[in-house]
Amino acid sequence: MFKEFKAFINRGNVLDLAVAVIIGAAFGKIVSSLTDDIIMPIIGKIFGGLDFSSYFVAMGPIPANLAGSTDYAALKKAGVPLFGYGEFITQAVNFLIIAFIIFLLVRAVNRAIPKEEPKPAQPAPEPADVVLLREIRDELKKRG
Repeated sequence: MFKEFKAFINRGNVLDLAVAVIIGAAFGKIVSSLTDDIIMPIIGKIFGGLDFSSYFVAMGPIPANLAGSTDYAALKKAGVPLFGYGEFITQAVNFLIIAFIIFLLVRAVNRAIPKEEPKPAQPAPEPADVVLLREIRDELKKRG
């Protein structure tokens, strides 16, 4: 079993996948910071609030010690059911940024890699019986 596991790990695509996951996690942190620290505050300022993720609607009773609180994380930790549309919008913008950057990367790679010209299709060899019939036809033409 250990030999099978070692063979599995040593395959190139598994190592490539591991590197991609690690780079993807680091890239995700960068995009999260871009979204949370730069883009969402600008959007929040446009819509009248500095912390866009704090937009929510309480769907249940709020404990007395948190009455009037707008701290989404504290209310969620206290078990208050919340309709957190601000956090959802933040995550949706985060996703759109990541998708757009991946689109740009794939587009750049596709342009950088030269495309191979398709080779002209070789005509399929004629079946032996067709070749034989043509030879017979040509011989009959010569005789007649």
